[in-house]
Amino acid sequence: MRRTRILTAVLTLAAGLLAGSPPALATDTPKVQLAADMYTWKNARIDGGGFVPGIVFNRSEKNLAYARTDIGGAYRWQESTKTWTPLLDSVGWDEWGHTGVVSLASDSVDPNKVYAAVGTYTNSWDPTNGAVLRSSDRGADWQKTDLPFKLGGNMPGRGMGERLAIDPNKDSVLYLGAPSGKGLWRSTDSGVTWSQVTDFPNVGNYVQDPSDTSGYASDNQGIVWVTFDESTGASGTATKTIYVGVADKDNAVYRSTDAGASWTRLAGQPTGYLAHKGVLDAKNGYLYLAYSDKGGPYDGGKGRLWRYATATGTWTDISPVAEADTSYGFSGLTVDRQHPGTVMTTAYSSWWPDTQIFRSTDSGGTWTKAWDYTSYPGRSNRYTIDVSSSPWLTFGANPSPPEQAPKLGWMTESLEIDPFDSDRMMYGTGATLYGTENLTKWDSGGQFTVKPMVQGLEETAVNDLVSPPSGGAQLFSALGDIGGFRHTDLTKVPSMMFTSPTFTTTTGLDFAETDPNTVVRVGDLDSGPHIAFSTDNGANWFAGTDPSGVSGGGTVAAASDGSRFVWSPAGTGVQYTTGFGTSWAASSGIPAGATVEADRVDAKTFYGFKSGRFYVSSDGGATFSASSATGLPGGDSVRFKALPGAKGDVWLAGGTADGAYGLWHSTDGGASFTRLSNVEQADTIGFGKAATGASYQTLYTSAKIGGVRGIFRSTDKGATWTRINDDAHQWGRTGAAITGDPRVYGRVYVSTNGRGVVYGDTSDTGGGGDNGGGGGTGPTPTGACRATYKITNQWSGGFQADVQLTNTGSSAWSGWSLGWTFPDGQKITQLWNADHTQSGAAVTVKNLSWNGTVAAGSSVGFGLTGSWSGSNTEPTAFELGDQSCTVG
Repeated sequence: MRRTRILTAVLTLAAGLLAGSPPALATDTPKVQLAADMYTWKNARIDGGGFVPGIVFNRSEKNLAYARTDIGGAYRWQESTKTWTPLLDSVGWDEWGHTGVVSLASDSVDPNKVYAAVGTYTNSWDPTNGAVLRSSDRGADWQKTDLPFKLGGNMPGRGMGERLAIDPNKDSVLYLGAPSGKGLWRSTDSGVTWSQVTDFPNVGNYVQDPSDTSGYASDNQGIVWVTFDESTGASGTATKTIYVGVADKDNAVYRSTDAGASWTRLAGQPTGYLAHKGVLDAKNGYLYLAYSDKGGPYDGGKGRLWRYATATGTWTDISPVAEADTSYGFSGLTVDRQHPGTVMTTAYSSWWPDTQIFRSTDSGGTWTKAWDYTSYPGRSNRYTIDVSSSPWLTFGANPSPPEQAPKLGWMTESLEIDPFDSDRMMYGTGATLYGTENLTKWDSGGQFTVKPMVQGLEETAVNDLVSPPSGGAQLFSALGDIGGFRHTDLTKVPSMMFTSPTFTTTTGLDFAETDPNTVVRVGDLDSGPHIAFSTDNGANWFAGTDPSGVSGGGTVAAASDGSRFVWSPAGTGVQYTTGFGTSWAASSGIPAGATVEADRVDAKTFYGFKSGRFYVSSDGGATFSASSATGLPGGDSVRFKALPGAKGDVWLAGGTADGAYGLWHSTDGGASFTRLSNVEQADTIGFGKAATGASYQTLYTSAKIGGVRGIFRSTDKGATWTRINDDAHQWGRTGAAITGDPRVYGRVYVSTNGRGVVYGDTSDTGGGGDNGGGGGTGPTPTGACRATYKITNQWSGGFQADVQLTNTGSSAWSGWSLGWTFPDGQKITQLWNADHTQSGAAVTVKNLSWNGTVAAGSSVGFGLTGSWSGSNTEPTAFELGDQSCTVG
């Protein structure tokens, strides 16, 4: 599932890396408003969509679990809702690589503590080094230690692990296995500082492809896991015996018996394979090792499973099948901590007809399979699979036996039995996270039920977004790996991705502005057409015909009335057609690879951009002419759009830090452009419904304005800007696409490179202008009020809450101050969208400059995190100045 997304991510990210200083701004810079509007951020639900290479259960607290993704951050399981909470949305633009998580560790001594080793690529694609993040509140807040080397959350071998491990007896001691020949690292101060274990004898030597000059497949995969034998230590003293896995087929496992002071190669070990996992059953004294001949997660032709007796040093081959019968490697590996003789493993690289899962209840003596052949190609499954919550997981397929839809999985490198519940197991695939809550039916002859356990975990890379002004679709998305979706309800998972044809990656899409029933998309496909059309607002699709030479999707534009299309595919030059692409003709005057867009009013006007030049066609794409516009970005990291409802009104964003970089506007169809002096850097531009009383549509951009990177909105044609996200909601890199909603004021859809489609709604539903910064707290409001306090998340010693304050009186407030007393002495650790003070249990929260005005019948909200002990009772009384508020 990551074959295409690697390229999507690299091409998208490498084009816009930041370096150096921003270009100088013009003089007379208009005032920039940086106050964050009150926005609520959610995902347009897809549920999953990417590779989950790691799942970590805490060993001392029930229901505490984490999942890591290769480019989409880390998540914590929320048992009360059976959902995942994202933990790394605070990662910002300049450190986008820290959304790739190569390893996670949850502290069994202090379950509030969790650690993440982050970094996406070990080569030049990632501009920053890796880091170890540490949290004492289960990932709600993080502190960071930068490392002197890169980490590879999206590199080959990322399914091995865990590379980061906490000493279960002395939790101030952590180990981290590094790639790229950087060796084994250790911290003795709970992850604050790190130093290399210089006595560790082997930095690894396995590379996937030594001939790869990009450094992606030719990097040394290094130290791949660390496992402690908790039985060789006592509380407060360092564990003596530690096992370490190394990416070296001849020397895969090392051991220390003196708490890491010295290390030796484990004697008698098998050779010719890489040990993907090393899982210890301390009760029975067995170290289980899952081996593959490749590093994964896609490759692997042979594999073995071995058991090492820690007391005697005896090695036993406990492979579920004979080597001659395997065409895959083993990786997923887990022990039932309630019944340690129960072991499970996965054939992670068994792509066809399906992945395989093996289970033993006698420490690997005998095995059973999740499925087996009856009379080929017939299959008998020990499981049933229910994907009704994520129906697209069938991929719309109807395969021939022995293949089935939906698949049990692929790239199944993570597999974990809940240490407190033998019936619950979770495992990651290339597209989702599956789980079961009746696993032990496997042993009794029944069928256990597999379902997606992925809600809240959104892991798609977004290439393009469009929101039509009418029709059933609220949003169309172009995604890496799983094509894209038509959302008619943002809160529900669509029934299927785009099909007929099903692209592996959709690279671009468009609709006819005055006929939104006409939609076009282009994308990548190993074989078959690269363009598709819909005449019913994206509900159904049919394939177009490729012109000669097409090798990839590129970009596409639909005429405003849907009468014709211009396509700039990969592999050949720009093409145009009337009708639905049964035949194409080459456009002249525009270079191959140009980005193309349509005027939203004139059906015969199309635009293009390539290497600093803007191109215009007035004859339906047959011929283009280069405009005389100068000063535009010289590279191809540019996105531009034409404004609906206004012929020739074009906005262009993009550039690089070593050249022109910003936001430009043309009102003469691209003949000339004016750069906005108040925007330092911009990467996207989109339009949405105009604010009340505004004469121009609302602008949205992912940009750097006033020295701050963020998502910005302007309701006055770019004269002033409001940052509408905050530091807790940054999502790494957001530079691929953005669009407002033409039907809902303030709603904006934001692309991410691994966190799916994020959308924001404003509490300013009336649509006021973006010129409200710089004030202070006004007079104390009078009149009735209502306060709602809701705990949205709670864990041992910590919690998160949302507060909403409603003006139930008859006149507007020009400032507000809300007070309450915590019943159990809770302490606020962080509060956003307002100012606060706390004295003992008494709390006072005051408005910021931008949210002091609250109209009658309107509300204002803010959020907080806090600490608690004993009890966490919600406050029952609130005062607005001297006025008591209704509660609830």
